[in-house]
Amino acid sequence: MTSALVLGAGGITGIAWQLGLLIGLRDGGVDLTTADLVVGTSAGSVTGALLAAGWDPVDAAKIEAQPGAADPPVRPDWARGAQAYALLNDAGRDPAAVRAGVGALALAADVGAEEPYVASLARRLPLTGWPARQLRITAVDATTGDPVVWDRTSGVPLDRAVAASCAVPCIFPPVTINGRRYVDGGVRSGTNADLAAGADRVVVLAPLALVRMRGAPAEELAALRERSAVALVAPDQATVAAIGPNVLDPYRWEPVIRAGVAQGRAVSTDVAQVWRGRPTAA
Repeated sequence: MTSALVLGAGGITGIAWQLGLLIGLRDGGVDLTTADLVVGTSAGSVTGALLAAGWDPVDAAKIEAQPGAADPPVRPDWARGAQAYALLNDAGRDPAAVRAGVGALALAADVGAEEPYVASLARRLPLTGWPARQLRITAVDATTGDPVVWDRTSGVPLDRAVAASCAVPCIFPPVTINGRRYVDGGVRSGTNADLAAGADRVVVLAPLALVRMRGAPAEELAALRERSAVALVAPDQATVAAIGPNVLDPYRWEPVIRAGVAQGRAVSTDVAQVWRGRPTAA
């Protein structure tokens, strides 16, 4: 039986929560780091790249989360960011039009230079290239709104793929790859769980499931459940409190990891039913 771990978007606190969950789940006897396929969106691309490369989540949780002297300042365009957020939460618009509209806002936003942003993220991911394990990373073409998926066969450097996936529109600059500019942060979907289609067992860790429309799209999960055993884990109340109002706050790293560990231990029995091949509605 094949297994897939889907790691959704959710800012730096989303990375912390996912790593904490993985630690807590393993404490409870469920080791998701053995997944045959890892799908990463935005925050999940960071977590996924580390796990697919063989990093233990305990060690991965020690990466430098807070900004350093060499990091560029974060200069969000809040006005355009608010427009992008409104688009992403407008259920009446065509999804393709939403993606194109958000991409246009991202391209127009003055949020700093691209290369210092990419270098800052790459410095925290000391990986030499794509891992042997199947890893799929998502992004959206900022000009066309078309979604893309990269893996080790795509010919795209891993650091730029992760940076593009983490390029939240109007907060971080779009990332150039092969002459095109890309963003993500969950623009198409907070999970892109449909990319795990074909796996027998799927666990989805979705940081945005409770706070944003399409943070964990119901239609994706319903389609997966037609052929796969699926468990969806969203932040619990303690994690939501630990995250606070800003998912990009690096100073919430440690509290969110602790909350994730506790939640992972608490949900390990339910997740184990899927991971060990016994379907459940978790």
